[in-house]
Amino acid sequence: MKYLQIENNLFIDNRKKFRNKLVKNTLAIFNSNDIMPTNADGTMPFRQNNDLFWLSGVDQEESVLVIYPDNNEEREILFLKETNDHIAIWEGAKLTKEEVLNVSGISNVYWLSEMEEILKELIGKCDGVYLNKNIHSRSASEVETRDDRFRKKIQNQYDKEILEVAPIMHELRSIKSETEISLLQNACNITEKGVRRILPFINPGVMEYEIEAELMHEFLRNRSAGFAYQPIIGSGRNSCVLHYIDNNKECKDGDILLMDFGAEYANYASDLTRTVPVNGRYSERQRDVYNSVLHVMKEATKMLRPGTMFKEYNAEIGKIMESELIKLGLLNKHEVQKQDPKNPLFRKYFMHGTSHYLGLDVHDVGDFDWPMKEGMVFTCEPGIYILEEELGIRLENDILITSNGPDDLMKNIPVETEEIEDLMNS
Repeated sequence: MKYLQIENNLFIDNRKKFRNKLVKNTLAIFNSNDIMPTNADGTMPFRQNNDLFWLSGVDQEESVLVIYPDNNEEREILFLKETNDHIAIWEGAKLTKEEVLNVSGISNVYWLSEMEEILKELIGKCDGVYLNKNIHSRSASEVETRDDRFRKKIQNQYDKEILEVAPIMHELRSIKSETEISLLQNACNITEKGVRRILPFINPGVMEYEIEAELMHEFLRNRSAGFAYQPIIGSGRNSCVLHYIDNNKECKDGDILLMDFGAEYANYASDLTRTVPVNGRYSERQRDVYNSVLHVMKEATKMLRPGTMFKEYNAEIGKIMESELIKLGLLNKHEVQKQDPKNPLFRKYFMHGTSHYLGLDVHDVGDFDWPMKEGMVFTCEPGIYILEEELGIRLENDILITSNGPDDLMKNIPVETEEIEDLMNS
């Protein structure tokens, strides 16, 4: 891993919180993600299952974590892929049992070859088994995961009640500890370095993928594994395409350039959007639309406080956005007064949500029916997209909810038009 080792107290504390949520005499089992194939003997880069990582810090494939709070002897067990000289030469050495203790704080470590026999004994003693499953509200994957295959095996072999662990993990992971906030801040700081690198680089004639390459260079040299998600580098008309990821067009004089990207650090994500003029100077129209989006962003950020409900939050942002769109001549005040409340007119120009949870996932786990709580982290990302003008502007920062008000983890990253122009022309 490129990142510096995380103190294992984070994972010890996380497991303690988790154990306290389990029903009496039940155990929970977490599997690592698969290494996904490409073609022939190729594979995609490995990305650990976030729940297993949050509980153990183990960032290695073919790993299984078992937590059984009411087991008298071994309440926490890790099963790992056993290393050997062949693996060490071809893939690099895997974690030893001693290293796992240092990483996770778990002393009960076995090889995967021992798992079936030990699990048989443990499951025989328990009253129910918690298993993991991706029940994220945005999940649409048809790929069967290691957890999915394991669930079928447990259901076929054992007559035990199967309990869902995901709701517990969603609740726990939605509140970030001080260590997690520090890791998120580091990811944001690396993203800031990327922003400051590319702004002077952007000029008419540069290709969108060249900007992407500059960002990747800066991220890697700062111990990031790279982008936390597929970056959006969209100029001109592509600034109005919400999930444009081709990044293969030339940036032209007079175009606006929308860039949505973020560095990952230690599996934690950052998520930023900035929209800049390719030639280094906003036109009057670009500046007006930009300042409207910035105003909405600032007002929305103020509402990211403990107790805020998403329904009310989104309704208030809609009213602020309507006012800005009327000011820009995009909406008519009288038509807005007569609009269908279920299909507000502002959705033509601002068609996505303003905030989502952020953490180990870019769209992190958490329930939008919950009130906002101290320790949660959300994006704040309003936008205005005027397709007929080929002008799309979105701004986005990452905000920590605290008892003292919102804490912008990206407050040091330039966002005012004057700051952007000064850096682009430096």
